[in-house]
Amino acid sequence: MTQQGDNWWDALYEDAAEELTPTPSPDSLDAHFTSATQATQDTRGPRTATPPAPPVPPPAPAPPAPSVLGPAPWEAPVTGPRTFPAAAPVAVEPEPVPVPVREPDPGPDPDPGPGTDADATVLVELPAAGHEPTVQVPLPPPVPRPRTGFLGSRPPTYEAEPTALPAARPGELADLVADTVLDGARYGTATLRAASVRGDSARYRGEPRRDALLTARFGHDETALVLVAVAAGSRAADEAHLAAADACRWIGEAVGRSHARLSEDIRSGRRGDLKSGLQRLTDRTYGRLRTRAAERGLAPEAYTATLRCLLIPADPDCRTRVFFGIGGGGLFRLRDGAWQDIEPLLPDPAAVVGAPVVSFGSTPPHGTPEATEEGDRLTMDLGITTAPGPLVEEPVPPPAEPFRFRASVARPGDTLLLASPGLAEPMRGEPALAHELAARWAGAEPPGLAAFLADTQLRVTGYADDRTGAAVWEA
Repeated sequence: MTQQGDNWWDALYEDAAEELTPTPSPDSLDAHFTSATQATQDTRGPRTATPPAPPVPPPAPAPPAPSVLGPAPWEAPVTGPRTFPAAAPVAVEPEPVPVPVREPDPGPDPDPGPGTDADATVLVELPAAGHEPTVQVPLPPPVPRPRTGFLGSRPPTYEAEPTALPAARPGELADLVADTVLDGARYGTATLRAASVRGDSARYRGEPRRDALLTARFGHDETALVLVAVAAGSRAADEAHLAAADACRWIGEAVGRSHARLSEDIRSGRRGDLKSGLQRLTDRTYGRLRTRAAERGLAPEAYTATLRCLLIPADPDCRTRVFFGIGGGGLFRLRDGAWQDIEPLLPDPAAVVGAPVVSFGSTPPHGTPEATEEGDRLTMDLGITTAPGPLVEEPVPPPAEPFRFRASVARPGDTLLLASPGLAEPMRGEPALAHELAARWAGAEPPGLAAFLADTQLRVTGYADDRTGAAVWEA
């Protein structure tokens, strides 16, 4: 530090040291009192009490910024409330006390005009400041309406809605089936609606749905093929729902592997090839069912199901619809407002003459097959003698049901219905159901999925089985 800085530093701390040393004050008590009075006296004049400033209210929240996203492309422009209008905001105010309003005596009661109720009670409340008057009118009680309609002289005994769930096992959860299955699609000129519903009886007893439904598309573009498979298990079998599911799955796998050839045959109109090919695929499916029954230790008739299928090409220029299957059910067509039962007729065994037939549509491995006018090939008896088989004491299983096949050309406005036995039986046994469905489905537009489900489960007295149906509307 410089000499001047050192002198300042020393002088500063020397003065501080001197101040810290106590020295007697030469001042008197009067001098101290005078000094204290002058220090506390305010020379600016007397002060007045200032009221505290009012609290500043917090700033109001900014309104939410408008959404930059407009309505979706499929939504109409918003011109008003989209649903029920929201209730008006209620101000936090004491409720006004209703005061009866005295009106002048009008004399004798005039004749009330039409649409008025002389007994209605109206309470008029005096409006608060800035509010409109409120009028309270008693409303009539709500009228109960039935949840599900029915046809017949009396309502069905069982409940319309599911009651009990089927029993489940921890290691077999994949075998559970849902109460209801719903599906739909649109390809070319055809609109498909399909539904499978557990019957009232099964819902009440907690039994699984024995009907099975499969909808699948194989291929792409115009060569695609749509398959609808409906299977119904035996009513008396415990594992009927498993057999129905296996039948749908296995016929779907077989059709999927051969869909290219089947689609080409349908578009080319090869009826004979279609019938023989689909016959072989169906036979293989039932052969697998018999094998599965043996694996489970069951009789063949205890693990089987009826099977009915519909093939719909996706090509809009092809209106051929192919039906095939085995077992009961129904195939109906709604044309010009009336139902037609177009179930293929089965051949009468007593009317079959000529050489024995092993299987309709089966092609023999050797030799030239005999063909009918429709192109169906028959297997001939070659007269080869075979040794007798071993003695079997067990009863011979019943023969398989005949194969059903039909290929028809749809017209614009037609509706084709493929039904399981649970839906086909009331269609044939209760004319009111057929008339009701004809009235609902005769419109230009097919129903939506929810409407179709409601139509298929229209209850009929005396019919409580599972219902499965697939309908195709032609544009």
